[in-house]
Amino acid sequence: MTPEMIEIGRGLCYAGAGLAFGLGGSGSAWGIAIAAHQAAGVMREKPELFGRMLVMIALPGTQGFYGFIAAILLMTQTGLIGGSALKVTLGTGLALFFIGLGCGLALFVSAIKQGEASAAGISLLARRPEAAGKAILFPAFVETYAVVALLATILFIIFLTSPLALKFLTA
Repeated sequence: MTPEMIEIGRGLCYAGAGLAFGLGGSGSAWGIAIAAHQAAGVMREKPELFGRMLVMIALPGTQGFYGFIAAILLMTQTGLIGGSALKVTLGTGLALFFIGLGCGLALFVSAIKQGEASAAGISLLARRPEAAGKAILFPAFVETYAVVALLATILFIIFLTSPLALKFLTA
């Protein structure tokens, strides 16, 4: 394994980390904007509902944090942050790139859809303020898949950067 190939592998890994973070954050911003637009409309008529709507406005923002966690884990496990640099083969780097991309895409889409689900919950809350508990379930169901994407990403990263996996992948 030449030093150039190791650097290409590491570069692919870090590109995947950037995609996980960037797509998760972009989706979160978009999802929050969707929910906030709906909440602003409701607040024109019922400003006293702001506190109940706040959680639903903020929920799509979690995907940005999940993307950040995935990116930090990718960088930590491969040595960019702290510790010694891991020799990332081209194949491992490519796999980590696609893990970051897959995570980022899942977070991007779920954040936007969570913003739409939050907007629907906010609309329900505007008509029936007593249904706040039910309204928050809409975006919470979407959140489940963002958490699953993060957990799958963590498991893949740990597997691909463990000494046993690296020994198996380079053999």
